[in-house]
Amino acid sequence: MPRPIHAVIHQPALANNLDVVRRCAPQSRVWAVIKANAYGHGIRRAFAGLRAADGFGLLDLNEAVLLRELGWQGPILLLEGFFQPQDVALLEQYRLTTVVHCDEQLRMLEVARPKGPLAIQLKLNTGMNRLGFRPEQYRTAWERARTLSCVGSIVHMTHFSDADSARGIAHQMEVFDATTANLPGEASLSNSAATLWHPQAHRAWVRPGVVLYGASPTGQVADVSSFGLQPAMSLHSELISIQDLQPGDTVGYGSLFKAERPMRIGVVACGYADGYPRHAAGWGDNPAPVLVDGVRTRLVGRVSMDMICVDLTPCPKAKVGSPVTLWGQGLPIDDVAAASGTVGYELMCALSPRVPVTVATLTAPEQPALA
Repeated sequence: MPRPIHAVIHQPALANNLDVVRRCAPQSRVWAVIKANAYGHGIRRAFAGLRAADGFGLLDLNEAVLLRELGWQGPILLLEGFFQPQDVALLEQYRLTTVVHCDEQLRMLEVARPKGPLAIQLKLNTGMNRLGFRPEQYRTAWERARTLSCVGSIVHMTHFSDADSARGIAHQMEVFDATTANLPGEASLSNSAATLWHPQAHRAWVRPGVVLYGASPTGQVADVSSFGLQPAMSLHSELISIQDLQPGDTVGYGSLFKAERPMRIGVVACGYADGYPRHAAGWGDNPAPVLVDGVRTRLVGRVSMDMICVDLTPCPKAKVGSPVTLWGQGLPIDDVAAASGTVGYELMCALSPRVPVTVATLTAPEQPALA
């Protein structure tokens, strides 16, 4: 018999979240970002829920090829561009749009000279200081790209560092607008946070990522509660044992949790080998939340490789076999991440390959199918 842990990918939630993006940026086309295997949801599973997007953004050439094999004929954007001269032929073969962010990539295009025309997004470093041409280099790079016979359309692109915080985007927008002034071409600026909260940055394209999967760019559920986002991944398990504790009894490795009164705890078939964060707090003022029988309770003790323990005080009728939700529908992943000192992005991407995954489909969400 398989362990009771399993994840569900909710395709209707993905479609809903894409609709939320379109309502926020009604004049923009949408790159649905599906990097990192669709943020851990699986590209094959996520594709049906997001196929109403105008294009898909990802990093890996193999993932781009998979999209074509799944039947996608629209634009595909390589968000880090290409890495080797031989990659240029694949850009042409699979009709991929590529980011160009450095002189080396321009040089590879000059040497390879594909028949083209290739669509490129020329990246401007407006202050993130990861990828992109600095403002004083950008126009030269644009002129250089424009002279290449293999280059077709050139979209101006940047990435925001603080769209989800108080600093905001004004300082980067000023650099972007000054640098690209009077240069022809569309623009692509907005990540998830800018898509939700900075309409002045929407431009021709937006590039939402984490919001498509139902989580907040800030990691705070309250920040997105008004938008109607829905979790696209739920992680479920069951209680496999119940222990009765007396005052002074401890739980788990390191004895970090000590019972102050008689209490029942439940043991859940889920641990860090399944992708649940080992650093989730099971003690102190902010223990990680868990649902047992639909009732919100808390983690107790340290997360083990294969098991966690939960407080059954709010769930007096819980028994072996009672359903447990680790995150997803009914329990925002951002709440679990906050109690783990991380962000929802990481928890999604960390789902272990050993966890069985089913799909709640667009046509029959009440009857999940194996994926």
